[in-house]
Amino acid sequence: MTEQQPEQTPENTGKGILGDLLDLAESVLCSVFLVFLVFTFLFRIATVEGASMLPTLTSGDRLIISEIGYTPARGDVVIINARRGYQLDANLNLVETEGLNKLIVKRIIAMGGQKVDIDFDTGTVTVDDQVLYEPYISTPTTRDEGGMQFPVVVPEGYVFVLGDNRGISKDSRHPSVGFVPESDIMGKVLLRVFPFDEFGTIH
Repeated sequence: MTEQQPEQTPENTGKGILGDLLDLAESVLCSVFLVFLVFTFLFRIATVEGASMLPTLTSGDRLIISEIGYTPARGDVVIINARRGYQLDANLNLVETEGLNKLIVKRIIAMGGQKVDIDFDTGTVTVDDQVLYEPYISTPTTRDEGGMQFPVVVPEGYVFVLGDNRGISKDSRHPSVGFVPESDIMGKVLLRVFPFDEFGTIH
């Protein structure tokens, strides 16, 4: 004789559904909290405004950036808090200038201690006397913003940045940007997540 299983009553069924809903709600809340922690402490999302990084980035692109453990490196596309600019005076002392007071996205061209020169006639950029190969730019570097005299040595702890669309970009050539303190770099651009058909890493 087999032991008969208790019949499932409407009351028991209700408790089962309620339990499942509570479990689902708990899972959703945990997932949301985890995503919140990741995007608060590990990654951030930024949206591109303007055309200064064409053809690499387009206005409206949404990017994931990382700042944890990031060390700036030449060639990186980064988000900068351009709250201030820095230039060299006649005595080669750093002086602070009024910044753009907004976040900007640019490419690191040279690090502290490196010499940068720009030939505005030919549009070529050299770092430590080596002409850069720049397949990522949309226009040659022929516009002088008057922010500094070239050649120039980047101060230690600072970087020299340019936009990929050199014809319109406000970057280290401009007095409101100049040399960028490494501490003002908010992180490296890792991925473009929108538009979806352009999803991928940024080089």
